[in-house]
Amino acid sequence: MADLVVIAYPDEAAAEAARRRIMELQGEYLIELGDAVVAVRQDDGTVKLNQLVNMTAAGAASGGLWGMLVGMLFLNPLLGAAVGAGAGALSGWMTDIGIKDDFMKSTAEALAPGQAALCVLVRKVTADKVVPEMAKLGGTILRTNLTDEQEYRLKQALAAAATAAPQG
Repeated sequence: MADLVVIAYPDEAAAEAARRRIMELQGEYLIELGDAVVAVRQDDGTVKLNQLVNMTAAGAASGGLWGMLVGMLFLNPLLGAAVGAGAGALSGWMTDIGIKDDFMKSTAEALAPGQAALCVLVRKVTADKVVPEMAKLGGTILRTNLTDEQEYRLKQALAAAATAAPQG
């Protein structure tokens, strides 16, 4: 079972920095992610999601390729590519992989305007190495599906990092 962790940060830049760091840790094989999305509460109160993968663009690219191949069968590859790209974009736009968009948006509504949250779906983790690294970046736990003990340890690590951070 995957674990969900949502950590609030003071702004989008801090949340993006945390996502970059967790992606680096994934590159070091210390964590396996199912998804990592930054949700930003805009000044007008709306929530913007910065996804890892733009499903609309991926669908358009894939659909365009398949459409061109099918179009070649009917001697009109450009029309096939255009139709395929449109269908692929629509399909990608309707696809929701990883953490559900509605869940992230409703969670991010608890943020103040300008704040952001990193929503992470964790498949596997070497917690004793990842938690201290992520704690250095601070943040506040908004939601998790961790056990009470795991959530308590995570909150303690974040609190310890916050008190150890130089004030300035």
